[in-house]
Amino acid sequence: MRTAEVVRNTLETQITVNLNLDGTGVSKYDTGIGFLDHMLDQIARHGMMDIAVNAKGDLHIDAHHTVEDIGITLGMAFSKALGDKKGIRRYGHAYVPLDEALSRVVLDVSGRPGLLFSCEFTRAAVGEFDVDLIHEFFQGFVNHANVTMHIDNLKGHNAHHQAETIFKAFGRALRMAVEMDARMVGIMPSTKGSL
Repeated sequence: MRTAEVVRNTLETQITVNLNLDGTGVSKYDTGIGFLDHMLDQIARHGMMDIAVNAKGDLHIDAHHTVEDIGITLGMAFSKALGDKKGIRRYGHAYVPLDEALSRVVLDVSGRPGLLFSCEFTRAAVGEFDVDLIHEFFQGFVNHANVTMHIDNLKGHNAHHQAETIFKAFGRALRMAVEMDARMVGIMPSTKGSL
């Protein structure tokens, strides 16, 4: 089982992430940010990963540090759980619709962090959640998971739907990329011999 636990404590946040890449979509969250919990649940369910996140942050200021640091810690857990990367598919992609919204996520477990994020949200917040923090979450993730990722919201009028399609597509693309390829057992999926 490809699993990891990462604890990350700063003056702004205290976060613990447990991750099982070969799970069944079981999730448990205590972040203090309801909308983020809902989005994390999409990653677990559509990525078929077990994810538990416990976070205490400076929410009296705003959600920025907590959201970003959860992305960072999840990225660290992903990197740790993935191990040497031998035998994985490496690349993943997904298109996900939700009513009028449609998003695409394409990623490469490349060993090189990079994020291209293209989403014009139709409003600044979903409830009390600042949608700018979605970019911060994914930036934190790719920087510490060492993943290259392109996120494109192609259509959408409802900001909740836009966000949800992004997180669902991310979960599905991640699931595809980390799946073991029966034809690549024990082989590093790179001509360089390392990722």
